[in-house]
Amino acid sequence: MENAIRVGDTKMPSVGLGLWKIGREQVANVVRRAIEIGYRHLDSAADYANEREVGQGIKQALDAGLCKREDLWITSKLWNTFHGAEHVEQACDKTLQDLGVDYLDLYLIHFPISLEYVPIATRYPPEWIFDPKAQQPEMKIAPVPLSETWRAMEALVEKGKVRQIGVCNYSSGLLHDLMAYAKIKPAVLQVESHPYLTQERLLRLAADYEIAVTTFSPLGSLSYIALDMAREEESLLEQPVVVAAAARVKRSPAQVLLRWGVQRGTAIIPKTSRVERLQENLALFDFTLTTQEMEAISALNCNRRFNDPGLFCELAFGKFYPIYD
Repeated sequence: MENAIRVGDTKMPSVGLGLWKIGREQVANVVRRAIEIGYRHLDSAADYANEREVGQGIKQALDAGLCKREDLWITSKLWNTFHGAEHVEQACDKTLQDLGVDYLDLYLIHFPISLEYVPIATRYPPEWIFDPKAQQPEMKIAPVPLSETWRAMEALVEKGKVRQIGVCNYSSGLLHDLMAYAKIKPAVLQVESHPYLTQERLLRLAADYEIAVTTFSPLGSLSYIALDMAREEESLLEQPVVVAAAARVKRSPAQVLLRWGVQRGTAIIPKTSRVERLQENLALFDFTLTTQEMEAISALNCNRRFNDPGLFCELAFGKFYPIYD
């Protein structure tokens, strides 16, 4: 399988480096090393609170001649507090400034959740809580239609600040609605997907609309155990069908899970800060899983979603706000 997927009239590398939860003190070095190893797809977001340091890593790589800017695919995401039409461009400009680039290859609406605006000068990134110093800190919803946000996203393309636009964490219903009013169609849908959450119908719908799909958390529970959003025993790495496939192809269980993701035709954005894992996560294109292995791994599906606002918003931010039924 080719190591890139079609996105509109261009191609996006199938394996990217997810930058969520990589600390500011190490992410510049991780980004530089990743580019040195061969990564050309970086998945960032304002809410990850490390875009300035990511930009430093990109600059180090470019200054060292490891690649050119046009060789990179850089994705970032519009945070929930900037959904108002008058706030979208300033949020994008802040990301461009922090990353030290003139344009983004892809800009995504991070969540279909609109929160009350928090000025960049007040707190950045604004995160989920409107006023952390309040007696009862909580999320505050702002009634901004997603269509308004999308029109402002389209304006970024027209101004040349963004090459492609798309969405994260959208359901089938929201995709149908978006396609009805979008003048510039979404190029990419980014959603959680792994063998416990295969999302077959959503991926099929995206294909019908000619929307490429990037899946986050392709290894399942690993990123969520430390956040108390998953249990140790939910690890996919120890599932017998995964272990058996790994033994046959002489690769690690993690590589089998990542190969399952790219072999489905999606891009994946595994996160790691360890150099040996960076190399391992990229080494997916010199082996294939059999049809039987693909089907057996897919059969692990139990619709287990780890990143669910319907759960974590209430527990952590004082607001019940489900976006999935």
